[in-house]
Amino acid sequence: MGTPARLEGDLTLEDPGALRALAHPARLAVVDELYQGNERTSSELAELTGLSPSAMSYHLRALERWGIVERGTPRNDGRERPWRGVARTLRFDPETISTAAVDVVAGTTLQHLRDEFRRWSLVEQSEPKVWRDLAGVGRSYLWLTEEEATAFDSELSAVLKKYTGDRDAAHHPDGTRRIFCLIAVVPES
Repeated sequence: MGTPARLEGDLTLEDPGALRALAHPARLAVVDELYQGNERTSSELAELTGLSPSAMSYHLRALERWGIVERGTPRNDGRERPWRGVARTLRFDPETISTAAVDVVAGTTLQHLRDEFRRWSLVEQSEPKVWRDLAGVGRSYLWLTEEEATAFDSELSAVLKKYTGDRDAAHHPDGTRRIFCLIAVVPES
């Protein structure tokens, strides 16, 4: 099997139905896996999520209907058809996202963060200091003008782009380690 092509660009979901398509934790796990540049079969994704291959096929077709995933290049003899992401990142149009969709996506994302911290806590003491120092959650309240908010967004995006670069699951230097990074910025009303 060859190395998959690098994913690029953003997919912005504008239709509330597309957001509802992400309302299942297994579907978000699929997006996490495929948007890292991996191509996986329905069976591989079923094993990853703990679902049956037929249930996973159902979820993949639902994601495909909304243009979130697509069929990849057939493997080996052509019988194995993997799936892949259609972009590097998935974004939501703030004009069309509903409160219910926010609840589902935020809830699933925060549960994923909780699960990752739980897994980390089981191995943290055996990890090198650099990884222990990096891990954690920080909370801050910022008081920004509109100009400062624009600068903050630009600077934060630049830092993330610097470290994501053109790296993904299939394309990264030896010695790198995948890091789950969740940044949430919510202006208070």
